[in-house]
Amino acid sequence: MKSMSTTHSNTLIQARTQTHSWHRRALLALLLGATALTFLTTSFSSFAQTAWPNRPIKLVVPYGPGSSPDVIARIVSEKLSARLGQPVVIENRVGAGGNTGSGFVAKSAGDGYTFLISTNGPLVYNTVLYKKLSYDPFTELRPVVLAGGQSNVCAVRSDSGINSLSDLITAMRSKPGQFNFSSTGIGSLSQLGVELLKVKTDTFAVHIPYVSSPLAIMAILQGDVQFACVPAVAVLPQVKAGKMHALAVSTAKRSQFLPDVPTMKEAGFTGIENVAWMAIMAPATTSSEVVQRMNQEINAVLAMPDVKEKLFGQYMEPIGGTESELKNFMLQELRVMTPVIKRTGITIE
Repeated sequence: MKSMSTTHSNTLIQARTQTHSWHRRALLALLLGATALTFLTTSFSSFAQTAWPNRPIKLVVPYGPGSSPDVIARIVSEKLSARLGQPVVIENRVGAGGNTGSGFVAKSAGDGYTFLISTNGPLVYNTVLYKKLSYDPFTELRPVVLAGGQSNVCAVRSDSGINSLSDLITAMRSKPGQFNFSSTGIGSLSQLGVELLKVKTDTFAVHIPYVSSPLAIMAILQGDVQFACVPAVAVLPQVKAGKMHALAVSTAKRSQFLPDVPTMKEAGFTGIENVAWMAIMAPATTSSEVVQRMNQEINAVLAMPDVKEKLFGQYMEPIGGTESELKNFMLQELRVMTPVIKRTGITIE
C-alpha cells in the first residue's frame, strides 16, 4: 500500500514538473517572439525615418545671386523639390572666384543633404591656376550631372570693319600688339577661350580683365578693347541693338540663339570648342544610391518643357547626362586647358 502511494506521489511530481517546464518554454517563446517583433518594428521605423530624403537639401552656389549658376539652380530647384518631396534650399557662398563655396561642399559630410552647382573654374581650371587650392575637385567631389551651359560669342563693335572671325585673325596678324580683348576676370573662360584661340592661330592680343560681362562688353563699346569672347547672355542684347557684330560661337554646334552665326570650326578654325558650363556635384563620400537618384531626377527636370523655356530665356541650354559623362568631360577640359593656362604664365596665390 505504501509502495502504491509513493508511486502515485512520484507520478504527480513528474506531471507537475513537465507542466512547469512546458509553461517555461511557452513563456520563453512568447518573450522571444515579442523581442523579435519589437526589433522588426524598431528596424522598420528606423528605416522609414532614415529613407532619403527626409529633410531639406542644400544646393550651394559659389557665386552671388543673379549669376548664371544661381539662375539655373533656382530654376531647377523648384521642380526638383516637388519630385523629391523635400525643399531644395539655395545657399550662396561667395568668394575666391568660386573656390570658397566649392571648397565648402568638398569638405562637407556626404550625407546626401549638401550639393554644389559650380563652373569651369572651381571644378577644373583653378587646379592649374592656383598655387595651392584648399580642395581637390577630382578627389573630394563626386560628379552628379552636367546641368547646362552657354556658348561664348566672339564679338566686335559694329563699326570696326571686321565682319568675320577670319577678318579678326588677319587684322591681329597684320597689326601685332594693337589688339586688346576684355574678359570677365583672370582665369575665366572668357580669357582662356581667347588664349586657346591665340594658340591655335598663332596671334597676339593683350588681355584686359573686368569683373563682369556687362563691363567687358562696355569696354568694347567704348573702344578700350577691340573684341571679346563672352557668354551669349552678355552679347545678344548689343547684337540685336546693332551695336555689336557676332563673329563666331565657341560651341561644336551653332547656338539656337544665334543660328546665323558660324561655329569656330565653320569659320575655318578647328580645336577651339569651349562652353561656359555648370555642373552639379556632391561630396565624394555621398552614396551611389543618392547620387544616382539625384542624377535621375535632375535629368527629368531638365527635360521639362517649362524648365527648358526658362533656361532659354536666360540664353542657357540644358545638357544633362550621366555621372561618368560629366567625369570624362571634366578630365577632357583639364587636358585641353592645362597647356593653355601654363602658356599664359598665370599663377594665382
